[in-house]
Amino acid sequence: MFDLKGKVAVVTGGNGGIGLGMARGLASAGAQIVIAARNREKSRAAVAEIEKRGGAAIAVDVDVISEASVSAMTTATMDRLGRLDILVNNAGINIRKPAHELALDEWRRVLDTNLTSAFLCSRAAYPIMKRGGGGKVINIGSMMSIFGAPFAPAYSASKGGIVQLTKSLATTWARDNIQVNAVLPGWIDTDLTQQARREVPGLNDLVLRRTPAGRWGVGEDMAGIAVFLASAASDFITGAVIPVDGGFSVQA
Repeated sequence: MFDLKGKVAVVTGGNGGIGLGMARGLASAGAQIVIAARNREKSRAAVAEIEKRGGAAIAVDVDVISEASVSAMTTATMDRLGRLDILVNNAGINIRKPAHELALDEWRRVLDTNLTSAFLCSRAAYPIMKRGGGGKVINIGSMMSIFGAPFAPAYSASKGGIVQLTKSLATTWARDNIQVNAVLPGWIDTDLTQQARREVPGLNDLVLRRTPAGRWGVGEDMAGIAVFLASAASDFITGAVIPVDGGFSVQA
């Protein structure tokens, strides 16, 4: 039920953090992984790591906010691996400023990278998945899909949008046997959140105090949910929004 042998999974931003944690999990379940990202050197290192663990992976360069580049990504995936069964929309950035200090180009950059990219990649993958008889789309939201923060207006808007995009795609594509779900990671130890700890005073203590599990998450914590949502085990689950947060979102 959780076997992904013969499947191909594209993971945007899969060369580090949450994306790499999910890619490792998908590879361990048998999927061939496409690490789709901008940093070629980092992507090659991710591929080498997955292969060292016994998995199969390739790297494809992509700029997820470019329609042409996203189209080239799916074409390269089909040319090299012949199918596309799983898409993880993980690429994302944050610019931590209150709304009154945020420039319009900064707002657009965050929205385009985090939300528009998920639309572009999902739209590009859809006809391939439909021809193949079905597929899985996993969108990466955030605790900021639920909560507000004074330092993250654009990021919060983009991640709230991810939830609603997920629900819309799920209802549209269910008839094509394509399940679309969202994962809301809690505070995971990544380059992005390490930067947040430097920029937001007291964040580390707040996270540890608020999280019942009593720790920050790590990339490996995202592997299981990725396998579940990519596999036949979740064939009757679509439009779901699942926190993976050590209990952060249920703590009073």
